[in-house]
Amino acid sequence: MKKKDAKTNLKLEVSKKSYSLPPKLYDMIPSISQTESKIYSASSSSSSSSSKPLPLAEIPLHQTPQQISVSPEVVLDLDGTLVCAYETCSLPASIHTRAIQAGLKWFELECITSDKECEGKTKINYVTVFERPGLREFLKQISEFADLVLFTAGLEGYARPIVDRIDTENRFSLRLYRPSTISTEYREHMKDLSCLSKDLCRIVIVDDNPFSFLLQPLNGIPCMPFSAGQPYDNQLLDVLLPLLKHLSLQKDVRPVLLEMFHMPEWFQMNGIPASSLVM
Repeated sequence: MKKKDAKTNLKLEVSKKSYSLPPKLYDMIPSISQTESKIYSASSSSSSSSSKPLPLAEIPLHQTPQQISVSPEVVLDLDGTLVCAYETCSLPASIHTRAIQAGLKWFELECITSDKECEGKTKINYVTVFERPGLREFLKQISEFADLVLFTAGLEGYARPIVDRIDTENRFSLRLYRPSTISTEYREHMKDLSCLSKDLCRIVIVDDNPFSFLLQPLNGIPCMPFSAGQPYDNQLLDVLLPLLKHLSLQKDVRPVLLEMFHMPEWFQMNGIPASSLVM
């Protein structure tokens, strides 16, 4: 799982209905508490702690569909976006109990949590995984109008067992893990969408770490990170699903996302020079 860049506020307005995200849109993970659990090296990490606010975004849902023959490609992050996972031995019983009482779906499994060997052996840990509310229905509905791709900066030995559990219907047409990410002088483990297609008109990535889509800032949706301390989170079905449906009607998602999020400006405000942004 991954330590996130500190990020800030975002409000999505869908039609006339407004969805206000919590005051801290992007807290450092783990966001339940600094002492409640360990987020370890099975996933990526970035290193910013003073990011600027993301702008207001308005989503006009009532729009005439355009003539489109190719399904959009929706690329989804794993940790903090679809699930949150913790080393079982480090997760306080009180947090676990409250999450379960609130109705969060969860499971435990063994997985590889580090690419470093201990005494010549791969390190295997028990992890407790909580599913973001509405996850299964979200994947089902998205798969009805888009091609789904899982793109995580986590190790395959860690992420694959988790995805096997949440994607029992094999809705993901492709799974990409840490070796598919790239690093630059600005960030590590970035997700280059050009490995999926040279034509980025109909590709969108959803990630709780905006720096993951630094290479294609016009194709990204920055979502609120999920943790076990947010059992009543409604982002998948009430915020992201309507937005993705709207984007599926567009011949090119980039102008819409630029108008909504102004991500190139946001990256520049957070120290990324304009010359490094691919527009």
